[in-house]
Amino acid sequence: MVSGMIGFGVFTFLCGFASNFWMMILFRFFAGVSAAVTSPQVWAAIPQLVPKDKILKAMGIATAGLAIAQTLGVPIGSYLASFGWRIPFIVISVGSFVLVFLIAFMLPSMPPVLENGLRRSILENYRSLLRTPGSNRAFLAYFIFQTGNFAAFSFIGTWLSDQYKLDVASIGTVFLFLGLGNVLSSFFSSSFVQKIGMKVSFACGMALAIVIYMLLPFVPGIIYVKAAYFCLFFLLGMIFPIMMSLLQQLSSTARGTISSLANALMYLGTTIGSSIAGMLYANTGGFVSVSLFAVICFFLSLILYMNSGLFPFSRQAQTEKKQV
Repeated sequence: MVSGMIGFGVFTFLCGFASNFWMMILFRFFAGVSAAVTSPQVWAAIPQLVPKDKILKAMGIATAGLAIAQTLGVPIGSYLASFGWRIPFIVISVGSFVLVFLIAFMLPSMPPVLENGLRRSILENYRSLLRTPGSNRAFLAYFIFQTGNFAAFSFIGTWLSDQYKLDVASIGTVFLFLGLGNVLSSFFSSSFVQKIGMKVSFACGMALAIVIYMLLPFVPGIIYVKAAYFCLFFLLGMIFPIMMSLLQQLSSTARGTISSLANALMYLGTTIGSSIAGMLYANTGGFVSVSLFAVICFFLSLILYMNSGLFPFSRQAQTEKKQV
């Protein structure tokens, strides 16, 4: 986490002094690599730092932080850029170095958990992880989910502009409702999940999200759009921590590897989903086809997760079956 944040701070600072386009691309590339070193460790650290019964709640708090950052980051960056395009990079780099000190001095030591006291290579970690029962289905389900999720997310602004003739400021207001739903869910849905169980919560949340995406292109006005996105991202704020918790259950010795693979699959899903959505939006019915694509992805992801054997109820049932 520390080394990744140092690299992110250095290369983001250099972005503020790039003298041409390709230098900017190079510095941004290395800043992205550095961020990819740090961010998976956040999810990997949670099971090590909090009691088992608090893991889901901690995942929700981390998700809330992510949602708040996504909601406020763009307007804050735009405000800083009004003083000069270099200012956002400099301010972010300074903030990164502050985080370096906070991580180094406030987080406890988190040495790697070694299996049989042996340190394995990166490829051995991935090979062992993907041999874990249920892991292939879980990671495939996560990839499919993020493909559909970002396919629809990438074209929210375009659809709102085309369908409702909204300007940039009005579209930003819709995103505030989206972010608000995600933040409130991340803080408060964990208690609901603990009461009715992860499996039921996940199934109900995914089913309702599918229904909302089916109806979304046909809502009659912008007020209903805001309400739909609030509900949709409230559900996603509940679903995402469950997904990360399930993935982190796959191994106690490769949590960083799990988070890194999940991040890679998310960005791969973002790339593929956005590309497919662009073709669908331009050629086959606009946002209706994009929304339908998200529905199909969510449904496939739901089926794979429910048959992965990773939910606590599923594992309990398997154990009882073996005992019988």
